[in-house]
Amino acid sequence: MTTKTASGRCLCAAITFKTHGVPRFVGHCHCESCRRQTGAIVATFVGFPNAQVTFAGERQTHTSSPGVSRGFCPKCGTPLSYESTEYPDEIHLYLSTFEEPQQFQATDHVFWNERVQGYDLHDNLPRRVPGEDKPVAWGPVDDA
Repeated sequence: MTTKTASGRCLCAAITFKTHGVPRFVGHCHCESCRRQTGAIVATFVGFPNAQVTFAGERQTHTSSPGVSRGFCPKCGTPLSYESTEYPDEIHLYLSTFEEPQQFQATDHVFWNERVQGYDLHDNLPRRVPGEDKPVAWGPVDDA
């Protein structure tokens, strides 16, 4: 991935952000808390070191679980970020908030064990679960 700079915003544009450099990862998250927070079947994140992201506007945060903070726009409610004490020098931004999301390509599915049964993105990426070093599956899965 050769991304140098990218930008994004919330729905109402009260909050904008810029990223610099190459992200650490791009991945589809299937966990229940991300689904509930976004209202979507899957949330796709782009992870950057904190020092590579700047915001304009005041994000509000919600502590969704111990050590986890989720940032959003207080005006329009757009989810913008995920931060965790597990990754103290990293911020995860929602792919859908980037001006040009197509410049990022996902490389993983995480919390695959929490996915909504019967829903699959039909790609050939590895499917991972917490506590397992190796993927539990690859490619499309038939949950029927």
